[in-house]
Order: sequence, then structure tokens, then C-alpha cells
Amino acid sequence: MQPDRDTLIRLDKQYVWHPYTPMRRYIDDVDPLVIARAEGARLHDVDGKSYIDANSSWWVATLGHNHPRLVEALRRQAETMCHVSLAGVTHQPAAELGEALVKAAPRGLSRVFYSDNGSTAVEVAIKLAIQYWRNVGRPEKRRFVALEGAFHGETLGATSLCGVEVFRRPFAGAVMECLFVPPPSPEEPRGLAHEKAFKALEEALAQGRSEIAAVVLEPLVQGSTGMRMYDPELLRRARALCDAHEVLLVIDEVFTGYGRTGGMWACASAGVTPDVMCVGKGFTGGMLPMAATLVKETLFEAFLAPENTFYYGHSFCGNPLGAAVALEVLRVFEEEQILAHAAPKAARIKQAFEEMGQLPGVSNARALGMIGALDLRPGASYLGDLGWRAYAEARRLGVYLRPLGDVIYVAPPLTIAEEVLDELLEVVRRSVLFALGQG
Repeated sequence: MQPDRDTLIRLDKQYVWHPYTPMRRYIDDVDPLVIARAEGARLHDVDGKSYIDANSSWWVATLGHNHPRLVEALRRQAETMCHVSLAGVTHQPAAELGEALVKAAPRGLSRVFYSDNGSTAVEVAIKLAIQYWRNVGRPEKRRFVALEGAFHGETLGATSLCGVEVFRRPFAGAVMECLFVPPPSPEEPRGLAHEKAFKALEEALAQGRSEIAAVVLEPLVQGSTGMRMYDPELLRRARALCDAHEVLLVIDEVFTGYGRTGGMWACASAGVTPDVMCVGKGFTGGMLPMAATLVKETLFEAFLAPENTFYYGHSFCGNPLGAAVALEVLRVFEEEQILAHAAPKAARIKQAFEEMGQLPGVSNARALGMIGALDLRPGASYLGDLGWRAYAEARRLGVYLRPLGDVIYVAPPLTIAEEVLDELLEVVRRSVLFALGQG
């Protein structure tokens, strides 16, 4: 028999440390959701109330919660082998997933290195880039370039690439130095904003080409900093600049991959193949923590000499359970035509956010693929409180709408039913009005 709600909250507040949470306030004031099960686009609490999961539980449940094919793939694999190390060993799920990933990836990526989450996929990319240049006789190339407002994960190396000051500040002095260049500004005309961003990147690479190992970008959408969106042309120009200045291009598709921006990969929709691509979150459809870093063959070849071995890995590298589920995710995308079925839903999100963008007090409404976002005040801050007013109202109305400070956004499962999506978008509209004192 499941403990009652009060008992679970008492245990939670006594023992559990929550992510990105001011714990004093949480313990004293927060009445948390207590979720008992999840299915499709909905979370169900211990009292039987359901909530539409507006952010796919931090962007991982791309195919919805407990997709039956993924559950079955996990069950089948668990019956034969839950884990074996990938050190001098291989197994069917890891080998077949590697082939499937390369076939699904942008053309030119040919090798797969497994890890256990999006942060470590980026950490792999950082270490690969540094060691690659050392292996080819350029050890001075060990600096990185990222965009202001970038977010690439939680490990120390990935935190070094973080352009969100509130996330980076606590670890100052421990993280690597990174060169940050401004992204396109939403406050300026689109063409001018992108031209300024390109010029800043061009100057950074021209001045630092002898020491820069890689440019690392979130393609088309900077997620955690507030769903900032930019034109694909910046990716195409970044690719050309990296080629001209002998710098690697690392694309972080942890959030944007697996159909979130419309195509399977955001970089592919821009016609760009990176030297390194990081994938996670939707990788296993939210079932298990697993990720991968894909590279071009030229990078892989630089590690073939014994003295150039990549001494890096994880205990759960290539975990059979995760690999079996990740392989089934790719099959579901193809066989159930996930991207085609998501396209009309993406159009509905775009229309709804364009309409909400006309509400008094709302600014910079935007949408791309299965993402919609708006600011509740100009210059929206990650530490702003308006979004939490909307969160509280949405929760009352049956939607889990976790904000990014003053930014309200949705990133629901690609498989969300159209009638559920319409319900979600109506609750978002009502919650925005409430947060702005108009509801």
C-alpha cells in the first residue's frame, strides 16, 4: 500500500535535496506535487488529479510517459541482461544502436561514444576536442567559444561553457576559462542582430585560432537561458568560420534533437554537419539516463595509435537497458512517423503563441517546432518571479508549467494528443493573464 501524501512529503522534506531549488523556502513553504504515475502527456498525483506535463519532465519524455513500446523493450532486455561493462566487451543493443544512430545522424558523423546523460555527452566532447588537437600535434588548442546565455550541462567541464552567470558563478575559479560571444539579440531587427552575432564570432576565431579547440553551440534554441531562438544562418556561418580557422564545431543537440525543433536534428535543418554532436534527453524517451557523443571519422582516426587512446568512460557506458530502449526510440520515430504527426501540432503552438504575443504585457512571443515561449516582461530574468505566478495558476488548472523565471514556455511530448494540446495552450493563456493581473 502506497503511503499517504503527507507521509511522502514529510520524508521528502526530511531527506531529499532537490535540483535548482532554494531548499529553505522549499522546506518551509512549498507544497510539492506528489506524482504516483505518468502516462502519455499526463502526470497523475497520489490524490488522483492529473496534470498535463508542459515541459516533458525537463524535456526528456519526447514520446510521452511510459510509451508502451519503450516499456516492452525495457522489459525484454531486463529479462536477459541488465548491465555489462563495455570494456573489451560488446553486446547486441550497443552494437545495433551504434549503427542506427549513425544512420539517423547528419551525414558524415560515423562513430558513437556512449555516456550516461546530456552533461556527460558534452563532457566527452570537451575532452575529445582537447585530446584531438594534442594527438595531431596542436596541444596549444585547448580553449572553447560559446554563446552568452549558453547552457551545456552540469559537470565541471560543461559548466565552463555555461554563459548563464547565475549557474556559473558558484564555481568561479574551478571552471575552465571560456570565451563567450553574444547571440542575436531579440531587441534588434533580425538581420542586424544576426549580423552582429556573426561578426563577434568571426573576430573571436580570427584572434584566437591558434588556441581555440572548438566552438560549442546549442543549435537554433538556447534552452535554459529562456528559449532564445536564432536563425539557421548563424549555424551555417559558424560552420564556415570553423573550417576557415581550423576549429572544431561541437553541436549540443541534447535538448533540440529528436524532433524538438521540427526536424530530427536542429543542425541538419540548417544544412550543417558538426564535427561532434551531443545527444541526450529524448535519447531514451525519458525512460533511462543515457546519452551519446557522435564524431566524424577524421576525429576518431586521431585516437587509433596506442599512445593516443581516449582514456575516458563510465561504469554504465553502453548500458544494455538504455541501449535497447534508445534503439526502440529510433524505431518508433520512423515507424510511427512521429515528426510528420508532430508538424500540425507545432503549427498550433506557433499560432497560439503568436496570439498570446498580442496580450498587454507580453513580449517576444516565439515558437519553433514543438516549443513555444514568451516573456512576461521585457528583458526577462531567470530569477524573475512572474513566471511562478503563472506556474501556480496553471497547477490549479491541471498543468505542470515550470517557468524559466519570467519566461513561460511549453515543450510537450511530440506525441501529445491534439485535444490535450489545445487544453494545455488554453491553460497557458489563462495563466499568463493571471500572472499579469489581467485574469
